[in-house]
Amino acid sequence: MTTSNQPQDRYKAVWLIFFMLGLGTLLPWNFFMTATMYFTNRLDMSQNVSSVTAEVSRNTTEASVTPAAPSPGRNSLSTIFNNVMTLCAMLPLLLFTCLNSFLHQRIPQVVRILGSLVAIFLVFLVTAILVKVQMDALPFFVITMIKIMLINSFGAILQGSLFGLAGLLPASYTAPIMSGQGLAGFFASVAMICAIASGSELSTSAFGYFITACAVIVLTIVCYLCLPQLEFYRFYKQMKLEGPGEQETKLDLISKGEEAKPSKEESRTSAPNSQPTNKSHSILAILKSILVPALSVCFVFTITIGIFPAVTAEVKPSIGLNSAWKHYFIPVSCFLNFNIFDWLGRSLTAVCMWPGKDSLWLPSLVLARVVFVPLLLLCNVHPRYYLNVVFKHDAWFIFFMATFAFSNGYLASLCMCYGPKKVKPTEAETAGAIMAFFLSLGLALGAVFSFLFRAIV
Repeated sequence: MTTSNQPQDRYKAVWLIFFMLGLGTLLPWNFFMTATMYFTNRLDMSQNVSSVTAEVSRNTTEASVTPAAPSPGRNSLSTIFNNVMTLCAMLPLLLFTCLNSFLHQRIPQVVRILGSLVAIFLVFLVTAILVKVQMDALPFFVITMIKIMLINSFGAILQGSLFGLAGLLPASYTAPIMSGQGLAGFFASVAMICAIASGSELSTSAFGYFITACAVIVLTIVCYLCLPQLEFYRFYKQMKLEGPGEQETKLDLISKGEEAKPSKEESRTSAPNSQPTNKSHSILAILKSILVPALSVCFVFTITIGIFPAVTAEVKPSIGLNSAWKHYFIPVSCFLNFNIFDWLGRSLTAVCMWPGKDSLWLPSLVLARVVFVPLLLLCNVHPRYYLNVVFKHDAWFIFFMATFAFSNGYLASLCMCYGPKKVKPTEAETAGAIMAFFLSLGLALGAVFSFLFRAIV
């Protein structure tokens, strides 16, 4: 197979498929996160209905008169929903990100990717069905958290497997995955806004919202099934696997000392897993080299997940309380605002990469993001117990969220780009794996700190 015989990616079909697969990796979590208004409202309604039912039963037994009205206040489950949701999402993500490095050697790629997509589809289908099923608050809360854990567990396997799949192709085919992931949150936010704009009841809107997610996942499954039919993909897969044997067979041959002689193009396009394994690199030495960007990306996501969405989704509007704005406030000001500016921050690194990988400005700017913790805590978050509201107007919250999201996308992308560049090319794979671990660690730490940040409001 020579360079002159390489097929072309006609109509950018493979690029679009990888974009859809990237969209499918983060879309499930974004759909659940954006639908917090539905879940918290459902918990409040379930609690109030349960209270009225118990009161009616008690009053009937005691020959009492009219039953008590439903309590308008929020119950404890809806108050802690965002915190527990974040924790149940990030801990499985961290665990299965680590496990995937072992699973990919034992479970075929098609099983990991297709199995994860089918599992995520089934979870969303169950979620849509449960919209129409009456449940008490506690069972509904527990089932929802189990679904969130399942989605993020399979999502971690899907994401790790997808980047391995992209390793079969030229390096430029990682870009559509990142683009798809960046737009997943935007898509989920727009879908929720459209559901609210339909004018239907919240339960009806949520049903349409989750059915939309099911449709997107089905489209993603179809795209993945079409991938092996494309000549461009088959060409690079054949180059990578060197015949019908699995990738693990090739790695075994290399580890036994049988010298492989890949072509120039194959060497350029092969995935990191094809590197020789007969000489392992010191993980501690690599970690020492990339410690600054690794800790930086960990800190970036600790601050981000500690505040968003556990605190930011609890901010209440201060204007237009008698208008439709109160229904659109969180979907627009919190989720859509965050996802747009986070995507802009990620995209900016394609044209500007300041500060440099060895500059002290990078960790300084990362540490400076801690200022967003008090700024957002002092917005109009409710319920609150200790702190006074300083930035009550909606404009303050929108501005803080925009800069908060932009700095998250830009600084996190810089750190992830600089990590592998601070080591030798032969150590880049290990450096990338370490960076991914610290990113997941930051997500998990943020989920833990979200309880603290919410409690001190």
